[in-house]
Amino acid sequence: MKEKAKETKVQKKEKVAEAVCKDRDCQVHGNLKARGRVFEGRVIRKFPRRITIEFERMVYIGKYERYAKSKTKIHARLPECMEGKIEVGDLIKVQECRPLSKIIHFTVIGKVGGKEK
Repeated sequence: MKEKAKETKVQKKEKVAEAVCKDRDCQVHGNLKARGRVFEGRVIRKFPRRITIEFERMVYIGKYERYAKSKTKIHARLPECMEGKIEVGDLIKVQECRPLSKIIHFTVIGKVGGKEK
């Protein structure tokens, strides 16, 4: 019985946190349109209102007619309503949006998975 009460309190806190989000650059509560490419990657750094993700991709090298692994880093906007949910090491999904600053051209859509050891 107490477990159900705790779950409802947590759910209420999340709803209040989402309702309080007054971030104009939030794709859910603000005025930001997310369109274009979608990537999934691990959070390697977390800053106020911004995160850096990294993911591997295969690049074709024509000279050797082979593929090679390379890593790509992307800076993405982290809305206020998601700051508490996302930590370093989490697997998240980002989507392209209009340029928000010199280096930020993506926004966080959601969390896919937690930390893996």
